[in-house]
Amino acid sequence: MPELPEVEVVRRGLARWAAGRTVETVSVLHPRAVRRHAAGPADFAAGLRGAVLGEPHRRGKYLWIPLRPGTAMLAHLGMSGQFLVKPAGAPPETHLRVRFTFADDLGTELRFVDQRTFGGLSVQPAVPGDPESLPQPLAHIARDPLDDAFDEDAFHAALRRKRTTVKRALLDQSLISGVGNIYADEALWRTRLHYERPTATLTRPRTAELVQHIREVMGDALAAGGTSFDSMYVNVNGESGWFDRSLDAYGQEDRPCRRCGTPIRRRPWMNRSSYFCPHCQRPPRAA
Repeated sequence: MPELPEVEVVRRGLARWAAGRTVETVSVLHPRAVRRHAAGPADFAAGLRGAVLGEPHRRGKYLWIPLRPGTAMLAHLGMSGQFLVKPAGAPPETHLRVRFTFADDLGTELRFVDQRTFGGLSVQPAVPGDPESLPQPLAHIARDPLDDAFDEDAFHAALRRKRTTVKRALLDQSLISGVGNIYADEALWRTRLHYERPTATLTRPRTAELVQHIREVMGDALAAGGTSFDSMYVNVNGESGWFDRSLDAYGQEDRPCRRCGTPIRRRPWMNRSSYFCPHCQRPPRAA
């Protein structure tokens, strides 16, 4: 599942290649791609025809593009969703779901490709008065740690109130957005915190350290174009990221920890896996 760095890479590509262009036609080739648009594929296409695509924005793992005043196209990539900028005459991809053409002579079109169809697009009303036209379905999603408006003090207070474990908290998008399994494990490794550490035991300086490492690992991932384990995550030019070569914990089972040499361990966790160093990230003591 793409996390914040991967979605941000896509957002930047859309900002370069799609923002400011006027939509001429929209072809929905698979209705599941717009299943979150309650009025159906024809209404989705009608809501975009003639609209000028605004500057793309991101909240956590979600993207949206302002359209007309008060509306925006909301996008979630799911597990395999891709926005691709392609020459207008290029052959269609096997899993092409939605095609956008533009009323200009640049010779490129925007395509939404999604093999597993877990992602989706919709036209949504914006939160009234929001300067970025935040879609109403995202109103409950917290800001992410790369957002200038992210409030560390409020996040720490929310952690203490939540009384859960630290990794569960990091994946709770109402507390902090954009962090998924990969970057949670990486940030916890850098902070030397076990994934089952109770949030109630985190001091304010410890929370600040954790947030700083989240920012650092996401910044490193952004510089590498994101993390790609297969061809499903790519940028708008169809290129994969290479941060998987720099992972310290996630996916590193039985490899030596880069700090202490102890083999990294993997444990089943919430239908996923958690990767950690048993020496650097000591489990919490039983009460």
